Amino acid sequence: MSAPFQRARRPDQKDQRREAILTVARELAERSGVARVSLQDIATAVGLAKSNVLRYFGTREEIYLHLLMSAGAEWASAVSARLQEVSGTEATAGVLADAFVDRPLYCDLTTHAETMLEHNVSVEVLKVFKRWAIDTYWAIGQRISVACPELTPADGAALVMTASAFVAKLFPITRPPEALRELYAREPEIAGAFPPFRPTLKRMVAATAAGLPLVR
Repeated sequence: MSAPFQRARRPDQKDQRREAILTVARELAERSGVARVSLQDIATAVGLAKSNVLRYFGTREEIYLHLLMSAGAEWASAVSARLQEVSGTEATAGVLADAFVDRPLYCDLTTHAETMLEHNVSVEVLKVFKRWAIDTYWAIGQRISVACPELTPADGAALVMTASAFVAKLFPITRPPEALRELYAREPEIAGAFPPFRPTLKRMVAATAAGLPLVR
C-alpha cells in the first residue's frame, strides 16, 4: 500500500481491510511457514503499522486461528463430499489423509493449534474457535458413521481429532529445518527412518478406525 494510511470507517471498508490482512498472512505462511511469520511481517506486507493491524485482530495468533477455521472449513467440505462416494475404514482413512495432504497450510496450522495459536488470544476468540472445532468434528463424524456403519458419530468425531493429532506429529517431518536437511543429506539412513507423510497418516488413521469399536 503506497498511499498514506487511512482508517477504514464504513463496515465494508473494515471487512476489506480484515480480508487483506488475512490474505497477506496466508501468503506469508504458505511461503515461510506459520511459525516463522511475525505480526511485524504481516503489518509490513499489508502496508500498515502493527498498531493498525491490531485494530482488526487482537494478536498474530488470532489472525492464524481465523485462517485455521477458514482452511478447516475447506477441508471439511472436501471430506464430506468424498465420504459420500466411499465405504469402509480403509477408504475413509484415505479420504481423511488425502484431504490433509492436499492442504499443506491447513496441516501447518493444525500442527501449531494447541501449542501456539491457542495462546495469546482472548477468551471470546477461543470460544469461537473451540465451538467451530467441536461442530466440525461432529459434522464429519456423522459422515464417517455413514461410510463406516461399525462406527458411531462419536467414534467418527474421535477419528477426526485423532487424525489431526497424527498430522501435528507427522507433517513437520516433511519440512525439516536447514540443519536437519544437511544431516539427512550426510546420513541417508537417518532420513530413511522417518516415514512418508501420506501413507503413514492413512495407516495410522485406518488402524485407529479399526480399533475404535473394540474399546467402547
